[in-house]
Amino acid sequence: MSSQNTIHLAEEAASNLPPLLVEADRVAATVAQGVHGRRKTGQGDSFWQFRPYHVGESTRRIDWRQSAKTQHHFVREYEWEIAQTVWLWCDTSASMHYSENRTRPQKVHRAQILTLGLASLLVRGGEQIALLGDPNPAGGGRAALHRLASILDKKRDEESYLSLPAHEHLPRHTELVLIGDFLSPLDEIEEALKRYSRRHVRGHILQVLDPAEETLPFDGRVQFEGLENEGSIYFGNVQAVREDYRARLNARRNALNQLTHSLGWSFHRHTTDHPAGSALLALFQSITQGGMR
Repeated sequence: MSSQNTIHLAEEAASNLPPLLVEADRVAATVAQGVHGRRKTGQGDSFWQFRPYHVGESTRRIDWRQSAKTQHHFVREYEWEIAQTVWLWCDTSASMHYSENRTRPQKVHRAQILTLGLASLLVRGGEQIALLGDPNPAGGGRAALHRLASILDKKRDEESYLSLPAHEHLPRHTELVLIGDFLSPLDEIEEALKRYSRRHVRGHILQVLDPAEETLPFDGRVQFEGLENEGSIYFGNVQAVREDYRARLNARRNALNQLTHSLGWSFHRHTTDHPAGSALLALFQSITQGGMR
C-alpha cells in the first residue's frame, strides 16, 4: 500500500471519530510518553518494591530477610496484574458551562477532555472503564472509548443541575474518578463522597475551575447571575470583596483537600488557562501509583 493511500485511510478513520475523542487522544498521547503503565500494589506475582512496615499491619507481611539488613522492618509489595475497572464521572451541570474569556474552553469541555483522556490512558494499559450512570457494562479498548465519547457529547447539550454524582452500588475496593467544579455545599459533597467511601471505594477528585473563579478579576459595579437557579447578587464595588472572596475560596479548597485525604482519596485542582496534560498526568499517576497530592 502506498504512503498516499495510508494517509488517506488514516484521515478517513479520524474523520469518523467524535471530535471530543480526537482532542482527548491528542492530550493522552503527550502524557503517555512520560508514563509506563499501571504500577499498583495488589495480589500479583511480580515484585515491585520494598516499603517500610506500618504499625497495625499484619506482621506476616514483613520481609524478614530484607529487614535483617537494617534496623527497620520492610514489607515486600507486588504489582497488581489483574485488569481493574475504573469508574468515571464528569460534571455536565449548568455551572460547568462557564468561561469568562471566549479564548478559553468552558469548564465542561475541559472536564470532558480530561475524562476521555484519562479513559484513553487506562485502556492503553489494559484497564476496564465504566461511566457512572451508564447501564452498559464496563469495557476496554477503542469500543469503550467511542461509547464514552458519544455519551459525554450528548450530556453536554442536556440541561442539568445535578452537580454531584448520584449514588450507585459499586463493587467494593474499586476506583472512582470524579471531575467537576465541586462548588456545591460542602456538606452535600461530604455525604456524596462518604457514600462511596463506606464501601471502601478509593476515589480521585479533580476540581476544574475557570481562572476568573479563582481570582475574581472584575472591577467596579458587577451583578453575578447564578447558573443553577441560585439567583443573583450585586456588588457596587467588587474590588472591595476580592480578598475576602479569595480567602473563602482557599478555605473551601483546604476543606475539600482535608475531606478527601481523610477518606484516603486524592485531590487535584486545575484551571482552564493551564494545559490539560499536566492535570491528566497528575491524575493518572494517582491511580496507577497509588499516590496522593
